[in-house]
Amino acid sequence: MKKKESNRRNFLKFSTMALGGLTLAPAIGSANEISGAGNADSVIEKKLNILCIGGHPGDPEFGCGGTLLKYSDKGHSVTILYLTRGEGWAGDPALSADQAAAIRTREAETSCKILNAKPLFVGQIDGNTEFNKKRSQEMNQMIFSVNPDIVFTQWPIDTHPDHQVTACLTFNAWIESGQKFDLYYYEVDIGSDTYGFFPTDYVDITEVRDRKKAAMWAHLSQGPEKIYEKDFRAMENFRGLEAGVEAAEGFIHFKVKGERANMKGL
Repeated sequence: MKKKESNRRNFLKFSTMALGGLTLAPAIGSANEISGAGNADSVIEKKLNILCIGGHPGDPEFGCGGTLLKYSDKGHSVTILYLTRGEGWAGDPALSADQAAAIRTREAETSCKILNAKPLFVGQIDGNTEFNKKRSQEMNQMIFSVNPDIVFTQWPIDTHPDHQVTACLTFNAWIESGQKFDLYYYEVDIGSDTYGFFPTDYVDITEVRDRKKAAMWAHLSQGPEKIYEKDFRAMENFRGLEAGVEAAEGFIHFKVKGERANMKGL
């Protein structure tokens, strides 16, 4: 299998799900199931519950805001769950944790309005997040309350501990749910935060790129212009090159056991 051809097929599969084929449910399954679902016009439309989880306000918007916009544009329910309120930094080191949290909560709420998404906050503390039984039960309850069909979360191989904890808590919820929802990982600040990220799937965000930027720019305290120019513009362009479009977001689809139990040649 040629890598370029494989990337193109994966892009077509996921972009079909995320764009005109978003209604190829009853429940979104693996990319392979989607590709075999037939003509989207012949399938009964079902609205999906989309959940995106991030360690801090801004992580979901920067990592996959374009994809979330495409879902909400199609009439699907989009929720963003923030593990913390960003107590650690709000652009001014003189601010208290509570003051920083208040600023970044307002920014997240503004950003979610642009994305037509519902914001939820777990309540852990930025820079001091925990992964234990109590926190897992807390996260499971919040995730299950959304009854998601698809969950996007942060990639665990990341330099930020809060991102690592976010990924682990989400994965644990996927296991506890009986693998009920489709699990996708997204990237942020590739090379400085996210490491070892090789997408299995892509979404073309060319048409919603400016609106995604508006959602990112809502996080004024984080200096979004600098972050975007340093990391995300190049990342979107590069994933677009891989997918054969102007700009794209890349994802890693974590597949269920039966889909992983294969190795070429064996």
